[in-house]
Amino acid sequence: MPPLRGSLWALVLYDVAEEIDLEKLTDLVGAGAARTQPRFKHPAPEYVRFERPPVVEYPEPIRIGTGQELPARIKYFDYGVVSVELHLDFEAEWDELVRLSSRWIPSPDIEKFTAELVRTRLQRVGPALEQAYPAHLSEDYYIIHLREALDDEGQPLAATALLAKHGEQIAQIVRGESMPLSESERNEVLQSSLSYYPTDLLVVGWIAALVCDTLEGAAPTIQLLEYANTQLLEFRHYDEVLTRVLENVYKTLEHRGGLFRRWKMAREAERLSTLRLDVRELTERTDNAIKFLSDMFYARAYRMAARRVGVTDYRDLVEEKLGTAGDLYEFMTNEFHQSRAFILELMVVAILVIELFHLFGR
Repeated sequence: MPPLRGSLWALVLYDVAEEIDLEKLTDLVGAGAARTQPRFKHPAPEYVRFERPPVVEYPEPIRIGTGQELPARIKYFDYGVVSVELHLDFEAEWDELVRLSSRWIPSPDIEKFTAELVRTRLQRVGPALEQAYPAHLSEDYYIIHLREALDDEGQPLAATALLAKHGEQIAQIVRGESMPLSESERNEVLQSSLSYYPTDLLVVGWIAALVCDTLEGAAPTIQLLEYANTQLLEFRHYDEVLTRVLENVYKTLEHRGGLFRRWKMAREAERLSTLRLDVRELTERTDNAIKFLSDMFYARAYRMAARRVGVTDYRDLVEEKLGTAGDLYEFMTNEFHQSRAFILELMVVAILVIELFHLFGR
């Protein structure tokens, strides 16, 4: 009997719109849609939940290039992200799972077929999309879920034993590598591990994660990993928007010209300020989609996942560019005020000259 049983998950996420009207979407998708809240296995207060749970749809299984049919699930998040989930059940030895993971993670078929699925679905649910994007940023993330991991005597392996005996294979699985990693790289992967009970284990990497837990215990962890990747996608979008806007502002400042050109900076500054407020509002909405308090297990799991997949890095980039935008806004408004003051002074001088002309011209 193979010692490992579980599922390989592929999460492919697309940023499709500024916002998705979930109520309207539910009407468009039909009775097959549902709203889901994570069911936490470990102790969690009631306020740890999605503020607006995603709408879930179950399309037909997707047939990939190998001929396999993969069960699919689509989630629509209110902040404009669509996530396609595919999974494949397996029973394997450790070396077989390493090879399977190395083929599963870099597979181009998965993104190809999920992109086509999302394209056809968006045609159907278009009226529920607010400010739909012409091009879609995407992220893919992979989860190796072990429902059962047995030792040589057929007994369940504890988390510490998993890391001690099979740390090398786990590091390869999380990285999608068929070849063994160096000791330093293996240690770097395994340092992002977390357990609540002796028999469960979470190891998070930047492109994949290993979750060793029951079906019920793994479900909320998979949802948190998915949510972290929706955040990454949103911050990537904000980063691109701010980069384009700042480039245009720099070009405007390079060709600001004379006095009256500076006078027009008020309009440019107003646009920049509006964008800053919009991005602030959107980032807060994304951050507030799910709430955590205290140092509970799921809060720590989420923070570790967010750090590993790059949410923290992109958040810092966005904050830095928002700060730059604020500095430019102040500079542009100061330029405008200086131009306005100069024009007002010219008008005062002109009025005085006219008055003097009338006074001495009589």
